[in-house]
Amino acid sequence: MAKIVIFGAGDIARLAEFYFSTDSEHEVVAFTVDAEYLTGETFLDRPLIPFDRVASMYPPSSFKMFVALSYARMNQVREAKCREARAAGYDLVSYVSSRCSFLTQYPIGDNCFILEDNTVQPFVRIGSNVTLWSGNHIGHDSTIGDHSFVSSHVVVSGHVKIGSNCFIGVNATLGNGITVAAFTLVGAGALIMKDTTPLAVFAPSRTKPFPKTSDQIDL
Repeated sequence: MAKIVIFGAGDIARLAEFYFSTDSEHEVVAFTVDAEYLTGETFLDRPLIPFDRVASMYPPSSFKMFVALSYARMNQVREAKCREARAAGYDLVSYVSSRCSFLTQYPIGDNCFILEDNTVQPFVRIGSNVTLWSGNHIGHDSTIGDHSFVSSHVVVSGHVKIGSNCFIGVNATLGNGITVAAFTLVGAGALIMKDTTPLAVFAPSRTKPFPKTSDQIDL
């Protein structure tokens, strides 16, 4: 069991506190943010500390850290904070839900956040600072690069290579054996069947309202 400080004071930090507290051996003892984002002295009834003071109050020799930030700027904000936390001497912990079917034999990287109902098949490799929100299928022999975010109900087929700093939106499908290049943004509901190029964006058309109202439809 490790005592951990969570970087962040928003929704993802609140969720991280819940998951770590109810479904891990770790104990959340405090939160930290950059000084300009302080909103008070506590968050979730625990101390909220400016990041430039956290190492003196919760030294990395006795505490570990988890960076609980979103996919902002293609995960680069979260990536930068992980780098700063490591530079301050902190080991970064990962969370894997006990309700995840985690079948790969390979260890994951640090600062990963893998939630419930994910199916991670054998021979999958997951890098550092990867978020798998709930309910995804990660097919056998696939690779997810560092600093990527896979939202919910995504299907990653077998032998897929997802590069670093990617974002995969809800209900997207990645075909077998493709390579998703670094910094690819895949929108919700997209079907990707060929390799992508770095920085590519896939944004499927949104559903338009039907010309009739619901009371005019005979179901």
